[in-house]
Amino acid sequence: MPPKPPSAKPESSARKASTRLNQPVSEPTLPLLDSHAMAEILETLERTYDFHPMGALTANNPYKVLVACVLSLRTKDEVMIPASERLFAVADTPQAMVALSPETIEKLVFPCGFYKTKARSIIDFSQTLLDEFDGKVPNTIDALLTLKGVGRKTANLVVGLGHGLPAICVDTHVHRICNRLGYIVTQTPDETETVLREKLPLPYWSVINTVMVLHGQQTCKPIGPRCDVCTVAHRCQQVNVKPRPVPKAAPKNKTQPSASKQ
Repeated sequence: MPPKPPSAKPESSARKASTRLNQPVSEPTLPLLDSHAMAEILETLERTYDFHPMGALTANNPYKVLVACVLSLRTKDEVMIPASERLFAVADTPQAMVALSPETIEKLVFPCGFYKTKARSIIDFSQTLLDEFDGKVPNTIDALLTLKGVGRKTANLVVGLGHGLPAICVDTHVHRICNRLGYIVTQTPDETETVLREKLPLPYWSVINTVMVLHGQQTCKPIGPRCDVCTVAHRCQQVNVKPRPVPKAAPKNKTQPSASKQ
């Protein structure tokens, strides 16, 4: 019997995970986009989408931004926004929040994902703000990272949206889309934040998260991105992208000939 051909080398679990999460596994075939092109993209996306409701929800109040961002983790906006509104109607300061029981907060924010854990985190960091920061939300990344339940994404959003200071909030949308565009080549959101701080012009730091969250939710989706309707497709290098099949136009109804009069 002829020898069996060697089996293909199995794909590594890391590469599978990277592909599944739409993280880059190869570099763009064209040169990386420059910051002039990226500025044009961000300005186009600003004109394309309504602004994210987080600003209206929180009125750019640092404490509200902090709480709402924690509630938003692994939770869709259509769930997070009404949950935050219910909670803020009862307590919107650290002093008022620590007066509530975990069970009360749980009921107010349900059905946010991990609502029980988030309720306890909110009480915990509210107490920390009272004990260590005179009831005020700090305006530095390092100080915010000392609060329970706060990661770099939340910390950057609080600094940028809540305090109006330069900050780049990198979530899965910013990470995915910046790599798809061919503006950067990174493997993790933390690495994306570091590279963007070096490359992206300062005036666009506060814009990038807002527009790319909306773009990622509505057009540049993780699976089956809608490249056929994308307003910045002409600038995109489509790195590791498999666009959705273009929907076929619905056939037009043929006009029936009118019956001749007898």
